[in-house]
Amino acid sequence: MLSAMVCFQVGASFAKGLFSAVGAEGAATLRLAFAALMLIVVWRPWRAASKSQNPWSVLGYGAAIGCMTLCFYKAIATVPLGVAVALQFSGPLAVAIFGSRRPIDFIWVTLAGAGILLLLPLAGMSTPLDPGGVLFALGAGAGWGAYIVFGKAAGQGGQGRAVTFGTLIAAIVVAPFGIAHAGLGLFNPAILPTVLAVAAITTVVPYSLEMLAMTRLPPAIYGVLSSLEPAIGVLAGYVILSERLTAIQIVAVAAIIAASAGTVVTHKAVDAPVV
Repeated sequence: MLSAMVCFQVGASFAKGLFSAVGAEGAATLRLAFAALMLIVVWRPWRAASKSQNPWSVLGYGAAIGCMTLCFYKAIATVPLGVAVALQFSGPLAVAIFGSRRPIDFIWVTLAGAGILLLLPLAGMSTPLDPGGVLFALGAGAGWGAYIVFGKAAGQGGQGRAVTFGTLIAAIVVAPFGIAHAGLGLFNPAILPTVLAVAAITTVVPYSLEMLAMTRLPPAIYGVLSSLEPAIGVLAGYVILSERLTAIQIVAVAAIIAASAGTVVTHKAVDAPVV
């Protein structure tokens, strides 16, 4: 999971370099399309047919990847990477909270809610965030929550097949948006090296690693163990993109991370991993 998160955030930082050429929609389309081709070569899913794999869970998993990717790229086009990741984390946190009925979890919900509230583009803030970017980040959070739920079920019938077909479905879902925005610009050979690097770093490697994690962890535990993701996003944005957050934004991201970590620390009923 740690390797997957680092790959994803570093790759997302480099993906922003494609926005000027093909936009966020085009970058999402190219990333998913080339990642699907790479995964087909790596996993060769036709050689591991499984009757136990639920096609509806794979379809939901793929649609969740498409929604998450497109919304996240639209978000980081206008808001800092670390902030977008923190807002997106509302999805995994919601999965974790809904999977628990302990009173102490309401404390973590309140803390996370306060952090999200501080990041909203409210009137009177010295440096308000773009409202559209905030909404897209929250939409990416919804996609991430669905990704966790559907991913665990999809992976039970074959991890490589699930990741491959899920990414292919995601590419099909996002492609109309990329084609409508960038058109023939998607076929520009000058951006191919960056596209291949982004596809490998942000999809092939992390999704494969996360599928291994999701099939061995309960959804709630997977969600809360992702608490380092906003911090990694802030660091990647600062080092690679020179994005600096305000003091309030740093406090907000820290509150969301603390809520996630708190849920992990106080979680008592941990299911046995699936081997």
